[in-house]
Amino acid sequence: MDQEYLKIIGGVIAILGSIVLLISSIGLVRMPDSYNRIQVGTKASTMGTILSISSLFFIYPHWYGKLIILVLFVLITNPVSSHVLARAAYHIKVPFSSRTIVDQLKEKEEVDERSALHRKVRTQKTGE
Repeated sequence: MDQEYLKIIGGVIAILGSIVLLISSIGLVRMPDSYNRIQVGTKASTMGTILSISSLFFIYPHWYGKLIILVLFVLITNPVSSHVLARAAYHIKVPFSSRTIVDQLKEKEEVDERSALHRKVRTQKTGE
């Protein structure tokens, strides 16, 4: 009897993971630019995948070691890959939405350039 309850709990969690992925796919279409789509897609795929894998904990409890490794892999690779995709899109100048107000990466790069220029000028004055 306990096995059936575990399978029902696993099925409910799998359905929740599917619902998260469905809602996120709708949100993906509604986002105004590539950067927002990358962010929504990553968060949704991470959460939906983790919920789906978590459902397997209840259905096949003897797979717990493999499932933990899968969850850790998803938690590490999804954010890193989305970060790389967003940086690549930024550097090939994929346009922002017209509603985008702040570009923090551009501001950070300007500050880094000014501090590098300041260090260069300071070392030239001291003769180092």
